[in-house]
Order: sequence, then C-alpha cells, then structure tokens
Amino acid sequence: MNLQPRAEWILEHGMPIGPQLYRILRERIISADLAPGSLISESEIARSYALSRQPVREAFIKLAEDGLVEIRPQRGTLVRKISPAAVMDARFVREAIEADIVKLVAERVDDVLMADLHDQLMRQEKLPDNEAHQFIELDERFHRTLADAAGKSYAWKVIEEVKAQMDRVRYLSALHFPKRELVLQHREIVTAIGARDAEGAARAMRAHLRKILTDLPAIASTRPDLFETAG
Repeated sequence: MNLQPRAEWILEHGMPIGPQLYRILRERIISADLAPGSLISESEIARSYALSRQPVREAFIKLAEDGLVEIRPQRGTLVRKISPAAVMDARFVREAIEADIVKLVAERVDDVLMADLHDQLMRQEKLPDNEAHQFIELDERFHRTLADAAGKSYAWKVIEEVKAQMDRVRYLSALHFPKRELVLQHREIVTAIGARDAEGAARAMRAHLRKILTDLPAIASTRPDLFETAG
C-alpha cells in the first residue's frame, strides 16, 4: 500500500508494551500496511520492535479474537482477508447507533459545536485527494465529535469494537474513490443538525453510512485478492 511510516506506529518507552503493540498491529492491518492474505511472523515482529515473543503472541491472540488474523500453529499467522459479511454487520450496528446519536445532537446543538463541525468540514475540504490516511483520521474525528456531543462516548467505544472490517474497506475506498462525496454527506449531516432537524440528520447519517453498500462490491471486484469468498 506504500504507506509512509507513521509516528504512532513506534513504541513509546515507559508505556505498557502489550497494549501499544496490539494497537499498532491492529492499525497496520486496518490500513492494509499488513496486507490481507499475507503471513506475519511472530519472531519477525518481535525482532522489528526489539521485543520478546511473548507480547507479540498476546497481541496476535487479541487480533484473532477481533477476526483480523488467523493463527496457524506451525504455519505462521495469516492476516485475514476482508469479510464482506462482517463489513455489513458492522455497518448495520454503526448505522443504528449513529442515526440516534445525530438525533440527540440536533436536539441540543449549540454555537460552539457548530463552529467546531464547520471547522472540521473546512479541514476535510482542503485536504488533497491523495491524503487518504489523513482523511480517514479527520472522518474518525468527525464521527467521534458527534458521539461526544450526544454524551454517548460509550456508544462510540462499541462502534470502535465492531467496525474494524468496515474500516478496512473505508481505507480502500478512500484510496480508490473521490472524497468529495463523503465531505458533501458530512455537510448534509451538519446542515440538518444546525437546523435542529433531528429526523433529517438521522436520514443524512444513514445515507452516509450506506455508501459502503455500493463501495464494497466495486472495491471487491477491483481487488478480489483482498476479500474472502463465500462458501
């Protein structure tokens, strides 16, 4: 995927190693830096981060629980290909939660929040089309801001737990499709919130999150090697 090394993928001394390593490997898989279908070695990961194999083994176990890797004894660990079924399940959960979140936000919106949302939209619009990773980060901030504004930070944690496979497709979508449509959808959500139109905000959020229904088949047909096949 030709990603540039990211500072947040470097272990910080003095901080617990296990959680850091799990987060880093998870992000590398989601962003396709560790490609779907590729083998990753416990010993090579340990060597690259100057660690013993124990924290790597523990991180692999957690990643397997997330459905991101498959541990094959004596054969290595495989980065699982993207599961279309898991993507659709995550979208279903996310849509249900976030549609209600924006309803709440529209009912309690204030000028400070609106200024923040408009500032975020401006940053998204100014970002060059080839800055896919940065756009994903801005998109993440946008959705989390709404969850926090609704007082639903726990609901956002639930979303984060279920959306890993969806995020893998979102990253591929950002690489292969123009981002203008996503920014326009964000603006429609913000406009409805500013008008205190709770139902309109929910409709706009549902339409935004359903974009993956059309993106997924298009991406899967372009890169079938990255996706699990039915059967």
